Amino acid sequence: MKLTSKNLNERIDTLYDVIIAGGGAGGLSAAIYLARYGLKTLVIEKGKGRSFWMQDLRNYVGLDPDTPGRDIQKHGMEQSLNWGADYLRAYVEDVTDLGDRFAVKVKVGKTNSTYPIFHSKYLIAATGIMDYLPQLDDMQNVYDYAGYTLHVCMICDGFDMWDQKAILIAASESQINAAFVMNWFTPYISVLTNGLFSVSDAMKQKLADHGYPLYESAIAKFLGEDHHLSGVELVDGTVVEATTGLVNMGSHYHNHYLKGIEGLTWDGENLVTNDMCQTSHERIFAVGDLKKGLNQVSIAVADGTLAATQIWRNIRRASPPRKWEENLMKAN
Repeated sequence: MKLTSKNLNERIDTLYDVIIAGGGAGGLSAAIYLARYGLKTLVIEKGKGRSFWMQDLRNYVGLDPDTPGRDIQKHGMEQSLNWGADYLRAYVEDVTDLGDRFAVKVKVGKTNSTYPIFHSKYLIAATGIMDYLPQLDDMQNVYDYAGYTLHVCMICDGFDMWDQKAILIAASESQINAAFVMNWFTPYISVLTNGLFSVSDAMKQKLADHGYPLYESAIAKFLGEDHHLSGVELVDGTVVEATTGLVNMGSHYHNHYLKGIEGLTWDGENLVTNDMCQTSHERIFAVGDLKKGLNQVSIAVADGTLAATQIWRNIRRASPPRKWEENLMKAN
């Protein structure tokens, strides 16, 4: 059932088997499996996550290369609903461990917001990350290229940079090191700091040894048309020619709602899990970009399958077997 502010009270007293925080590829994969296992499941999706900004998914088996991330989310949501899961567009504010269940407080609506609390036996954290982008006065100028020819994932989109003139935008000196991996795909790399930090002499020499120009002025605007990058204009008037690029400025992890829960093991901002995506808290699972591992849609989908299956196994093993009562009565 698709929940809204108008009908969510119909489910407010439900004790869900599982609440999934996040409706990206990992969360929806888990929801589909959980619903087919016959478990009461609620997906809470804030909207416009990382996969929403994917303009095409070029490395997923069986999908057309121009499949946008928002189509995957839409079809995945419809699948989960058709199998019996509940789905709510809302923002997870806080999760409280009550011992035998979790209380999940959410924010519904951007204006005149309400803050209902749902309960579940298990929680799957699938809220993912958002990549930091260069902050310009005209952010629409950034959005015109981000996800099209200005990329945030080298593994996903390195092939599309092959032998093109590319920019690498970093927010710290350590992030410049991506250039020395990026050169597998293209050697024509210009490095931009966007005026955010100073570069050491040692790094400048390393870049020079590879033939990679360094530009330390802030970005004024991106150049091009129809989402196709042609270059970058800097505030000092310099124009850097480029038809593609990689933004390597780090990411924001949507994991705040878990910070107050005891018993979780963190590796930086990532949750440490076992092979079935179970965290060090036995009733909390993490899938996709929140867990330690590779940030790929294909991994997130597999993670959702693993987490859902392990939760079903736990619930099934703790439940009494279903018996054919009529035959037992005849035997007696």
